[in-house]
Amino acid sequence: MAQTGISKEVKYLNKDFSSFRNGLIEFAKTYFPNTYNDFNESDPGMMFIEMASYVGDVLSFYIDEQFKESMLAFAEEKKTIYQIAQGYGYKPKQSSAASALLDVFQTVPSDPDNVVDGKRQPNENYCLTLPAGMEVSSTNGTIFRTMDDVIFRESGSLSPRGEDIFEVDDDSNITKWLLKKQVKAVSGTIVTEYITFGAAEKYKRIVLANSPVLEILSITDSDNNKWYEVPFLAQDTVYADMENTSLNSPDMVEGRNFAPFILKLLKTPRRFKTYIREDGKTEMRFGSGISSNSDEDIIPNPSNVGSSLPGTPSFLDTSFDPANFLNTETYGQCPTNTTLTIKYSHGGSIGDNVGANTINFITNQSPEFDSSLSLSTNIKNQTRNSTAATNPNPATGGGGAEPLERVRDNALAHFQAQSRAVTKDDYITRIYSLPPKYGNISKIYIIQDEQVAAAGQNEADPTFQPNPLALNIYSLGYNNSKKLVRLNNAVKENVKTYLSQYRLMTDAVQIKDAWICNIGIDFAIFTKKGFNANEVLLNCVTRVKRYFNIDKWQINQPIVLADIVSEVVDVEGVATIVKPQEGRDELIRVTNKWGSVYSNNIYDIQASTFNGVVYPSTDPSIFEIKLPDTDIRGRVLGDI
Repeated sequence: MAQTGISKEVKYLNKDFSSFRNGLIEFAKTYFPNTYNDFNESDPGMMFIEMASYVGDVLSFYIDEQFKESMLAFAEEKKTIYQIAQGYGYKPKQSSAASALLDVFQTVPSDPDNVVDGKRQPNENYCLTLPAGMEVSSTNGTIFRTMDDVIFRESGSLSPRGEDIFEVDDDSNITKWLLKKQVKAVSGTIVTEYITFGAAEKYKRIVLANSPVLEILSITDSDNNKWYEVPFLAQDTVYADMENTSLNSPDMVEGRNFAPFILKLLKTPRRFKTYIREDGKTEMRFGSGISSNSDEDIIPNPSNVGSSLPGTPSFLDTSFDPANFLNTETYGQCPTNTTLTIKYSHGGSIGDNVGANTINFITNQSPEFDSSLSLSTNIKNQTRNSTAATNPNPATGGGGAEPLERVRDNALAHFQAQSRAVTKDDYITRIYSLPPKYGNISKIYIIQDEQVAAAGQNEADPTFQPNPLALNIYSLGYNNSKKLVRLNNAVKENVKTYLSQYRLMTDAVQIKDAWICNIGIDFAIFTKKGFNANEVLLNCVTRVKRYFNIDKWQINQPIVLADIVSEVVDVEGVATIVKPQEGRDELIRVTNKWGSVYSNNIYDIQASTFNGVVYPSTDPSIFEIKLPDTDIRGRVLGDI
C-alpha cells in the first residue's frame, strides 16, 4: 500500500500516446515498486496503463486542435476562419459581381433656333435622365444594373457626351441627333424580401433567403425609416448624401458642376451589420436598443459622474473608467412591431463575364424629363423609346467565393490597415477613392505643413509655430474640357467630411490649391531622305502630346528634357533633333505661358533648369500644356 503524505512528482509535458505510456510506467516503478512490477505487454495491468494513455492522447489532440483553430494563421476549419476574419473586421467574399462600361444612347430632335456653323444643334430640352439602377440584360440572361444616373443634359471631363447625326431631311437639315453617354454597370439579380418583427428582441438575427448576397441596396421599415449598414454596431454615424441644389446647399451650389452631391455624416440608431456564415448565407444582426430615441454620446459632467457617490469623503477617490461615459449600451435599435423591406442583389460568378456587345436588352428603366418644361408628348414618347445600350468591351471581375487561404491573408492585411489614414499614401488613396459625384479630384500632393498660423506669417514672424503633425493637401481638378482648375468649396467640404472618419485625432489637415504652370514646347528636326516632312512632324507632335497627357502628370513632377528628345527621335523618319533657337543649348525649349486663357502664374523656366531637368517651384505646382494644338510647335529644317 502506498505511503501517505509523500509528494509525488508528476510530469506535465507528455503530449502523445507513447510519452503518456512511458510516463505512467515510470510513475508506477517509482511510487509502486512492490505493488506492481510486471510490465509485460500481455499483462492486464498494462491494459489500464495503455487505456489511460489513449485517453490522454485523445484529450491532448483536441486541446492542440482547439488552440490551433483559435489562431488565424493556423486555422483550417472554414467556420473558424470566417469567425476570426470577421472578428478582425474583414468580410469574406462569397462571390464577385462582373462590371462593364455601357454605352447608353438616346435620340433627340434638333433645335432650329440653335444653329452653329450651319448645323442645327441638339434640343437639350428632350435630354433624358436615366436614374441609377436601370437594368440591362445580356444575351445569356445575366442582369446588369447601372451604378450612376445617366444625365444626357450634362457633359464634362469625367462624363463626356458623344453626339452624332442620326437623321436629316430632304434639304440636308439635321432633324435628329444621337447622344451617347457611358456608365458603369454591375451584375446581380435584385430581389426584395419582407421580414416582419414583433415584440422587441435584443440582438435579433435574420438570414436572407438568397445567396450569395452581393450588396444590400436599401432597407426601410413600415414607417418609411431607412436602416443603414455599419461595419460594427457601435458605429453610430454613416455617410449620406444629398443633391447639391440651391435648396439643399445654397452656399455651395455654385460648385455643382464639380460636386453634384454633398457628402454628410448622419447619426442614426437604425443600423445593422451583416455576417457571412460558413454555409454562404448572409445573416443580418441588429442592436439591442428598444427606445426610439437616438443613442447619443454621454459626455461626463458633475451631475452624472458624482451623482452616485455617497456624500462622505472616503468615497471621493473612487476610480472611473472614462470610456464608460462615452459609450452607449444599445448598439443600435432593434426592429419592433414593424416590417422591414429589404432590397438586395445576389449572384455573381465567373459566368457573368460576358463578351463585348452582348449587354443590350434594357429590361427596367424609369426615364425622366425636366418637369419644369412644356414638351411635346409625341416627341417625348419617341425619345423614351429610343433608348438603347451595349457594352463595347467584355465584362470582367465576376468570380466565385474566395479560397480560405485568401480569406486568411486578406483578413490579416485588413487588420493591419485598421481603416485609418496614417501615412501620406493612406491619405492620397482615401481621397482618390472618393466617388466622382462628390468631387472631381484629379491631382493630389501631400507635404507636412511648415506652419499653422495666420495668413501672411512666415518663419521670421515671432508668432511662427511649426506643427509637424499638420499636413497640407494640395489638390486640383478638371473642368469640362479636361483642363486643370482649382477645386471649389463644395468639393473641399466633401473631402473634409470623408476624411473625418479616417483622420487621426492628432493630425491637422489643410486642403489647399496647387499652382498651375502652363507651358509651351518648341523643337526642330531634320528628317531622313524619302520621308514626307509634314507627316513626320505631325507624328512628332503627336508623340509629345502623348508624353504630356495630363493624366500621366502629377504635382511637383519635373520635366526631363532627355525623355522628350527620346520621344521625338524615336519617330520613324526623324534623322536628328537640333536646337530650336540660336544662343540656347537645349534641344527642347520649354516656355512659360500665362495670362489670357492661361493661368496667371509666371514662372522662370530657364532659371529652374539644371542639367537637362526643368524643376517645379518649391510651392507645389504642376506643369500643363493647356492648348496642345498651338503650344507644341515643331519645325523641319531639312532632310539628311
